[in-house]
Amino acid sequence: MVQVYLVGAGPGDPDLITLKALKCIQQADVILYDRLVNEQLLEHAKTGAELVFCGKHPKFHMLKQKTINYLLVKYAKQGKTVTRLKGGDPFVFGRGAEEAEALAKQGISFEVVPGITSGIAAPAYAGIPVTHRDISSSFAVIAGHRCKGKHEEIDWNNLSKSVDTLAIYMGVSNLPYICDQLLQHEKMPDTPVAVIQQGTTEKQKVVTGTLSNIIDEVERVPIRNPAMIIIGEVVHFRERIRSFSLMHQNDNELEAAEA
Repeated sequence: MVQVYLVGAGPGDPDLITLKALKCIQQADVILYDRLVNEQLLEHAKTGAELVFCGKHPKFHMLKQKTINYLLVKYAKQGKTVTRLKGGDPFVFGRGAEEAEALAKQGISFEVVPGITSGIAAPAYAGIPVTHRDISSSFAVIAGHRCKGKHEEIDWNNLSKSVDTLAIYMGVSNLPYICDQLLQHEKMPDTPVAVIQQGTTEKQKVVTGTLSNIIDEVERVPIRNPAMIIIGEVVHFRERIRSFSLMHQNDNELEAAEA
């Protein structure tokens, strides 16, 4: 019998959760949920289910990761069915692997329930495909910040020269550094960039520009976390398939003029 479910809640639009993930919410005795989980999903919890907020804001964590791991083990050992509900996918910058390891060490059975990650969903809602057979046969997902500021761990040289589309999570505060690194590694200044705040939700904002001007445009709007940064020629498709974007009334039209 599975005791703990590590569940991806999707990118923000509650309709994008999977059927399996919804069942995990409905069956749970305890739900530990993150800040980026749409709280409408918690309305599906059964009567009497315990809801534990584990939200992490930039530079402030409501609960430390060790505490979250401890709670997962604690509730499971009490014989409760536990759902660990995470924004996006639990194994894409969600620390799901750390939690799975903590459970495995205690001999607790668990199951991973994948979710739609914002690196694909946010650009899709903005009318941007991360791949296209004519101009983008590869894309990479990248953490825009590193533990304790270890920027050097990111191989900007290969990312700049070998990958067609970059999807950067948690990078708005480091946008100047990201743009500088890509330019230093021979990415062209006119490379298209889109920054998508709160993608797939009614508060979605989209700003487009280039590596040379996107910093100013993001500050002008302004754009804040949570936001996805998409870099590559695929950003041009936002204009080509505008009708898709217009289907989503939550998409505020905030376009930076390209240099």
